[in-house]
Amino acid sequence: MIKIFKFGGASVKDAEGVKTLATILSHYKSDEVLIVVSAMGKTTNSLEKLVESYVNKAGNVQQIFGEIKQYHEEIISGLFTDQNNPVYDDVANAFIEIDWMLEDEPHTDYDFNYDQIVSIGELVSSRIVGAYLNSIGLKTKWIDARGFIQTDNRYREGRIDISKTCSSIQNLLEVLAHQFVITQGFIGGTSENFTTTLGREGSDYTAAIFASCLNAESLTIWKDVPGVLNADPKLFSDTKIYNHIPYVEALEMSYYGASVIHPKTIKPLQNAGIPLFVRPFLQPGESGTRIDGEPDFDKSFPAIIVKKEQVLLSLRLEDLSFIDEAVLSNIFNTLSLADIKINMMQVSALSLSICTDYNEPKFKRLLKGLSGYKVKYNTGLELITIRHYIRSDIERIIAQRIVLLEQLSRNTAQFVLK
Repeated sequence: MIKIFKFGGASVKDAEGVKTLATILSHYKSDEVLIVVSAMGKTTNSLEKLVESYVNKAGNVQQIFGEIKQYHEEIISGLFTDQNNPVYDDVANAFIEIDWMLEDEPHTDYDFNYDQIVSIGELVSSRIVGAYLNSIGLKTKWIDARGFIQTDNRYREGRIDISKTCSSIQNLLEVLAHQFVITQGFIGGTSENFTTTLGREGSDYTAAIFASCLNAESLTIWKDVPGVLNADPKLFSDTKIYNHIPYVEALEMSYYGASVIHPKTIKPLQNAGIPLFVRPFLQPGESGTRIDGEPDFDKSFPAIIVKKEQVLLSLRLEDLSFIDEAVLSNIFNTLSLADIKINMMQVSALSLSICTDYNEPKFKRLLKGLSGYKVKYNTGLELITIRHYIRSDIERIIAQRIVLLEQLSRNTAQFVLK
């Protein structure tokens, strides 16, 4: 049976990380394994800065690009002693694609520029990892995900054509019988051969699509945490690990912003009945967390999800009309056109309050679409969601914070905080 392994940027941030990845894979030489990798370390962040500088015609474009290339050159030098290894040309050719773009005027669509440039991070990462696996005797075939993950032309949030995608992916069945296959997360391709991305942290979603289309035995996401924790250990000192999570609960947690799982990851796996394992990269012998269709779930401690950089927007009609269903329909359509997801909302007779992630270009589009309303908003906020809470949890977590909006249901409490 086929196994899908996904390794994130933190796992391949340096040469030692790539070697650890290879050690893990060496225990699966007799298995059919497809490997999905993210860009190395913080490369995506660096490429985003490059796009911004390129579009704004800033003077530091070549400096940023040079630092990105140097970072990858250092990783390559820590992995390969043979200067004639084809990986040097493969990586150079990938970066040449960016060089060609930087020589031209930016496209009028910022998101198009973003996808063509930022996607190179995954292509370079997978080239390096694939070449290293082959160099130590782990036979591995590199494939370009853009030829398999078929999307529409919605840049930065490409919508996958599942039928075409699965038809392409199933051609890999014979290849996997003879060697490992390595590909990229996060990226896809259009029918016009342009590159799209699937949204930040979209590599998990890519891995789930490959798992679903190949009817895999399992998907394992290797992380720098012991499994799915009930809270971010960087923010809370008393975190606990979930040994098991049902699909339904995982969907809820990812919807509210649990960063360990991409929101779109669970559904393809649930549809196909494929279990998801979240396991620690540095302690591969540990079992981590299993996510599947079994209902048992430990509710004795709450799941605490913190989303930063939130904006709270409140709006009402200038003539003080009621916020009725027709008005809500118009507002939701405006939100959809601006590509904005609601994280929390509350409606009263005359006003509607919405909490969303703050993305400046999208938010400007939204404000333009809401020109017929009186709008007030606050930025730089936090949204805390507590699943399976008790009152003492709330008092402990939001103590001495200014609450701008709160909402409690039977299982979930949410607070927008300064």
